[in-house]
Amino acid sequence: MADVNLFSPGRIDGFDTRNRIIMAPMTRCRSDAQGVPTDIVAEYYAQRASAGLIITEGIAPSAVGLGYARTPAIESAAQVAAWKKITDAVHARGGRIFAQFMHVGRIGHSANRYTKEPLISPSGVRAAGQMWTDSLQMQDYDQPRAIDIKEIPGIIEDYAAATRNALAAGFDGVELHSASGYLPMQFLSTNTNLRTDAYGGSTANRIRFVVEALEAMSKAAGSASKVGIKISPAMPFNDINDANPVETYTTLVKAIGSMGLAYLHVLQSAPDPNYFAMLRPLFKGPFAAGGGFTKDSGDAMLKLGGADFIVYGKLFTSNPDLPARFQKGAPLVDFDANTFYGGGADGYITYKSL
Repeated sequence: MADVNLFSPGRIDGFDTRNRIIMAPMTRCRSDAQGVPTDIVAEYYAQRASAGLIITEGIAPSAVGLGYARTPAIESAAQVAAWKKITDAVHARGGRIFAQFMHVGRIGHSANRYTKEPLISPSGVRAAGQMWTDSLQMQDYDQPRAIDIKEIPGIIEDYAAATRNALAAGFDGVELHSASGYLPMQFLSTNTNLRTDAYGGSTANRIRFVVEALEAMSKAAGSASKVGIKISPAMPFNDINDANPVETYTTLVKAIGSMGLAYLHVLQSAPDPNYFAMLRPLFKGPFAAGGGFTKDSGDAMLKLGGADFIVYGKLFTSNPDLPARFQKGAPLVDFDANTFYGGGADGYITYKSL
């Protein structure tokens, strides 16, 4: 692997990627109140089309999966049509783009949703903490309703329907967001999954929802090679905690490792234990590593064979041409966290390329 670096071509879903740099999924809150991406979103992603692969911000597969202010979905005809403009803009610049499906589960507030349905979660355990709402400012997370076992096939079908909608909208593939404390991770984790049925208790039962969602998405896509998954073992974000993450995630990756998925995207939030080293041998397919990488540390990871792709997030917000800047050794522009979720063009499409 000594000759592999960030600028080597890669392969995902049978296609060559122009480099080994993936743009991370990042919530940017530029959709309208009905979950439709606004016009500036197409320009934002097109500006960043030089990444080997773009993974979008989290997109709710259905209205009940929305939780944050001004975030998108992919259920209605208007939403699908807006995403089609975005994929067209990326493809026009030679880029590739996957849609990330983010069902928030218990992480949300009714003021941020266009549905009257309550939040849902594996066991109805309310999350500690607060979130921003445009109408009420900071608010406690809503109390979620526990999911009845009879509802689970319908929730999984929402992911399948979203997959069909995403491919109709021109996406190259889709990613199941099983990280950051959202619904799939709520099924995986012992503090949010207190179920005693086939989806709770043992590790094999707690991974069942994720495995079945991936199977349904793969069937809807016509191939597992169009479906990726993101995980963040032991990451405490959104009041999530698992009693034995090593057991949970090695069991999960062993179960999905031979499905022929597009990639496994792992976000490492703490240096120890090293989940990259632990999980890479268990997954037969492209392995994408994310979590605070620089150009040099990303190159080193690829040279050692520790990953096939390196995922960059915040650096892409202020450096739309990040691959070119890395390759030329050009200075990087500092990001402005105040505009991450601002809603307008400033700090979103106003950063210049070289």
